[in-house]
Amino acid sequence: MNFEEKLKAHLSQITPPNMALAAIAAQRESDLAKPRGSLGRLEELAIQLCSIQNSLHPRSASKLIVVCAADHGVVAEGVSPYPKDVTRQQIANFQEGGGAITSIGKTVGANVLLLDVGINYDFTPHPKRIDAKIAYGTKNMAQGPAMTYEEAYKSILAGIDVVLSQPPLDLVSAGEMGIGNTTPSSAIASILTGLSPKEATGRGSGLAPDKISHKASVIERAIEINKPDPQNPIDILAKVGGLEIGAMTGVYLGGAIRKAAVVIDGFIGAAAALLAERLSPGISKYFIAGHRSKEKAHQAVLNHLKLAPLLDLDLWLGEGSGAAVAMGLIDCAVNHYNWMRTLAEASVNDTL
Repeated sequence: MNFEEKLKAHLSQITPPNMALAAIAAQRESDLAKPRGSLGRLEELAIQLCSIQNSLHPRSASKLIVVCAADHGVVAEGVSPYPKDVTRQQIANFQEGGGAITSIGKTVGANVLLLDVGINYDFTPHPKRIDAKIAYGTKNMAQGPAMTYEEAYKSILAGIDVVLSQPPLDLVSAGEMGIGNTTPSSAIASILTGLSPKEATGRGSGLAPDKISHKASVIERAIEINKPDPQNPIDILAKVGGLEIGAMTGVYLGGAIRKAAVVIDGFIGAAAALLAERLSPGISKYFIAGHRSKEKAHQAVLNHLKLAPLLDLDLWLGEGSGAAVAMGLIDCAVNHYNWMRTLAEASVNDTL
């Protein structure tokens, strides 16, 4: 079985959430001892989790965040204020528990795994890092395709494989580490939402304002040179994407296969979500937008996916940090639904 056939076999396992069960869960929400609708989005989340997990007892205890990491050849165009080697340095930091994502992940009880699909460095083995290196980074997409079709397929399959290899899961998310990766993310967003490269391009990891127009011009050139097919997500990923973006796409697909709710992090995560939705139309019903980042085009991408963010905290770090914070809210949604009494159970009469 070739890589394309393997991906198709995985995609065939994704089925829609159980909306009949959602209706039953909504009735329980209505019967709980509180004014109907008074817990707002928490009620919606509980109902959504019931439909995804195919259960009237939603769960959130088993949380997985896969931090996908790779380097980018387009950094040579001056699109980031940081050198590529920071990717390696931060992954070394994460695996020792010293990063934002590892700190916040620990706070909410998430298992944080690191997935190396394309860092330009050979690490010594570490129990928190999975070595699935496909290439030592992408090529410069401003000069030609970022990767081959085979590499694109492999990156998606690597993300799926990590999720499928884990024990039963309730919540799944993908973080990222890859200097320069808002550039391919902006290219993907431009192609799939209709935003111009200028509209899709923001500061990334803190690019100076006068450098943003240059970054947009690099993205415009990459799209013009490579001519990615808007109807073909593999073509888009191969020509202007990133290995870790492909892996994040795979994590989302794997989450849906496992019938886990998929929590989307920031702008880069949302770009991967666009690709996942094109590969498996309707998979966005498994998605929960953890937050709205400060990255310029993030809200536009969320609008395209018809997702409303849970949080707006001016975050723009990435790594999966915003998704991890949102997982704490999802715990509240699950626990109110499971632990509250109904009006009848609490002997509360709400009729006049």
